Amino acid sequence: MTGRVALAESVDRDANRALRARFDEVHGQYRQLRSGLDELQSRLAHLRVTERSDDGQVTVVAGARGELVSVDVHPSVFQDRDAKALSRKITTTAHRATAAAVAATQELVAGYLPAGSGSVEFLRTGDFGALLGRVDAVMRRGE
Repeated sequence: MTGRVALAESVDRDANRALRARFDEVHGQYRQLRSGLDELQSRLAHLRVTERSDDGQVTVVAGARGELVSVDVHPSVFQDRDAKALSRKITTTAHRATAAAVAATQELVAGYLPAGSGSVEFLRTGDFGALLGRVDAVMRRGE
C-alpha cells in the first residue's frame, strides 16, 4: 500500500506544479494587461477617425466607439440645394467613419489583450469594469 500512497503523492505534486505554472502564466498575463490599461484608456480617449465623402464636401470625425464627434459641410454643398442628397452623403460618410473607428479600436485593444480574451463586451460598452471585473475578483481571492 505504501507504494500506491507514494505514487499518489507524486502525481498530486506533479499536478500541483502544473497548476501552479499555469496560474503563474495567467497571473503574469493579467498583470501585464492591468499595467497597460491606463495607456490604452488614454489612447482610446484620444482616438479620432476622419472620413470624407467621395466629393470631399462632407467630413465626419468619429471617436473610439464609433460615436459622432463632428460633421463639417463645405459651403459649396449648398449650391446644389438638394437636401436629400446632402442627407445621404452625411449618413454614408458617418457610417464609414463609424466602421473605421470601430476597426481602429479593435486593432488597438487587440494589442493589449491576451490572445483569445473576451473583449467583445468591452468593445460594445467601453466599460473596463465589465472587461476585468471577474478577473479582479478572482485575483483578490488568490492573493
